[in-house]
Amino acid sequence: MSNASYLFRGVVYRPDDAAFASFLNNAHNEPDRPVCQCRTPGLEMYVAKVGTQHYIKRMPNTGGLHHPECDSYEPPPELSGLGEVAGSAIQTNTKDGITTLKFDFALSKGAGRAAPATTGAEKSTVKSDGKKLTLRGALHYLIDQAGLSRWSPAMAGKRNWYIFRKYLLEAAADKAVKGNALGNNLFVPESFSLERKSEINQRRNELFAQLKVSERSARKLMILVAEVKEFAPARFGKKLIVKHMPDSFFMLDDALYKRLDKRFHAEMALWSAHEGSHLMIAATFGVGPEGIAGLEEASLVLTNENWIPYETTDEKELLNALNGRRYVKGLRYNLPSTKPLASVVLADTEPPTALYIIPSDVDEAFTEELETLQQESNVASWNWAPANEPMPPLPAPRSSAA
Repeated sequence: MSNASYLFRGVVYRPDDAAFASFLNNAHNEPDRPVCQCRTPGLEMYVAKVGTQHYIKRMPNTGGLHHPECDSYEPPPELSGLGEVAGSAIQTNTKDGITTLKFDFALSKGAGRAAPATTGAEKSTVKSDGKKLTLRGALHYLIDQAGLSRWSPAMAGKRNWYIFRKYLLEAAADKAVKGNALGNNLFVPESFSLERKSEINQRRNELFAQLKVSERSARKLMILVAEVKEFAPARFGKKLIVKHMPDSFFMLDDALYKRLDKRFHAEMALWSAHEGSHLMIAATFGVGPEGIAGLEEASLVLTNENWIPYETTDEKELLNALNGRRYVKGLRYNLPSTKPLASVVLADTEPPTALYIIPSDVDEAFTEELETLQQESNVASWNWAPANEPMPPLPAPRSSAA
């Protein structure tokens, strides 16, 4: 249960209060802002309305000002890939509560247009000017917004595909792309249910039918976010089989699969080696006149058994060591692997502590950039160079967070 509290017109409200929904409605319609009570003085918030639901949100660029134990706390954006895209690819209007996103991938395809390269890759990051989100960047942003990059011991055993999907879609609800609701362009498979199989298939078929066009028309594309089950052989190319869709598939041609396998070979190898890991795919897809769904662009993101993204065996070892701690996982968004970022920010130390894993092949530029990042951030730092040393002792949690 949330321990948050908000002051509005002299009254303190908590999420479990009977009057909380009424408070949100009033705060949304009035110029006065609710104030989060995690610090003294408090921090202003705003209320967004999506459909008939109201959501209380932190003001842009204030996440690091909240107390680390607060639901609204967010590590300084420069510690992750968020710092590169915040304010350019991600712009929030606090008046209507809508966040507008800019993508570097298309959501439509003209007839005869060639399929682009895989995204979320080192190559696509080079071409990106940092002002638009790649597919990987978009998925990382939604994971962050959904709170799925946060961990506390109370979450153990409570995460699954149903939870992942639920919070991802909620995170997308107040996002827009080129004036259109992101949720209308996002397909996340429903959890498989034998009892509801027919109705789930019917909803999916109706959605895919809206994407099916004649050969001469421009094709509308959607964003797929799903868990990979396998890339199965097909007569031509490959079939992507995703979990929770046992009797459906997405086609991808040989060229796209080869690019995917080359760029994400490490993720696929780690997925195979680490039992319990989940391989997520973010892709654009369309449906041809014959009714077959096919991928256009794709990116892969590996997560551990708790649905927390990780990149290397060393990072997974660190996450395993932190199962009993409270933290926020740092995500790359568009950043290439040659750029430093905090792997994890511990939220149960005072001040918060950024944990860095130093690769074995870093150059002088990486080292200098890392030193600058640590010196300019307002959090403590912890470094681990796995090639040179065993994991150092982790910073101890403050007594109130133990």
